[in-house]
Amino acid sequence: METVAITKARARPEKFSAQSHLGDHAFKWLTLGMALIIFVLVALIGLELTQGARPALHKFGWQFLIGSDWDPVNGVFGALPFIFGTLVSSAIALIIAVPISIATAVYLTELAPSWLRQPLVMFIELLAAVPSVILGLWGIFVMVPWLHSHLFPALRATLGFLPLFQGTDYGPCLLAAGIVVAIMIIPIITSVSREILRSVPGLQREAAYALGATRWEVTRIAVLSYAKKGLFGAVILGLGRALGETMAVTMVIGNTPQIVASLFKPGYTLASVIANEFNEAVTNIYTSALFELGLVLLGVTVVVNVFAQLLLKTFVGPAVKPQQ
Repeated sequence: METVAITKARARPEKFSAQSHLGDHAFKWLTLGMALIIFVLVALIGLELTQGARPALHKFGWQFLIGSDWDPVNGVFGALPFIFGTLVSSAIALIIAVPISIATAVYLTELAPSWLRQPLVMFIELLAAVPSVILGLWGIFVMVPWLHSHLFPALRATLGFLPLFQGTDYGPCLLAAGIVVAIMIIPIITSVSREILRSVPGLQREAAYALGATRWEVTRIAVLSYAKKGLFGAVILGLGRALGETMAVTMVIGNTPQIVASLFKPGYTLASVIANEFNEAVTNIYTSALFELGLVLLGVTVVVNVFAQLLLKTFVGPAVKPQQ
C-alpha cells in the first residue's frame, strides 16, 4: 500500500507539470494569434485600398504623387498638395504640442502638489474625450476669428520678413489647422509622457539629490535623460493622430488644393479631401483616385513611423541603457 501511495504521489507532479506545459503552450499560441490579428487587419486594409486604387494606379502611375492638379471634371488628379498640407499641418501641431505636453507631464510628475495634480489630470483626460467635430466648430467660430484679429497681425508685424508669415490671411489656413491638431494631440502626448516619467525609478532621483543636484538638474539629468526614449515614442503616437485627423482640420484649413509658402494661406490634407469628396465621386476614376489618396495616407503614416523608429535607434537608443 505504501508503495502504491508513493507511486501516485510521484505521478501527480508529472501530471500537473504536463497540464502546466499545455496551458503555457495554449496561452502562447493564443497571444500570438491576437498579435497576428493586428498584422492581418493592416494587411487587409492595404489590400482593399490597393484594389480600389488600381484604375488610378494604372492611369497615373508615379505622376499621381508629384502631380499638383486636382480636376475631377477633366479626370486629372495629383496628390502632392494634399501630402504637403498633411505634413505641414502635422509639423505645426508637433512644434506647438510637444513642448507644452512634455512640460505639463514634468510638472504633474515632479512639481505639482497633490491637491492640484488630480484635477489637472482630469481636465487633460476631459480634453482628450472632446469629439473632433466639436473642436472643429469651436475652431471655425471662435479660434479662427481670434487668430485673424490678433495673432496673425502680430506674427506678420514681428516675423513678416519670413515667407511663412507673409501675405493676406482670410481665416481658415494651414496655421489654424496646425493649432487645432495641436490641441487634439496634447492630451495624448501628455498622458503617455506622464506615465513614462512616473515609471522612472526613484533611485535615479535619490542618487542625483545625493550628489547635490537641484530639482531642475534632477529633472533634466535623472528623469528626462532616462525617459527620453519613451518620450520620443509618445511624440510618435501624437504624430500618428495628427496625420490622420479629419473633421476638425477640414473645418479650419480652408480646403484648397495648393502648395504655398505662407502659413496664412488655405490648404488641404489627405484625410480631409477623402471625407469631403467621397460622396461626390460619380466616376470610376474619381473614386479610384480617392482610394489612392487613402493608400498614400497609409503609406505616409508607415514611412513617417519607420523613419521615426530609425531616428529612435540612431540618436536616442544608444544613450538609454538598462540600469544594473
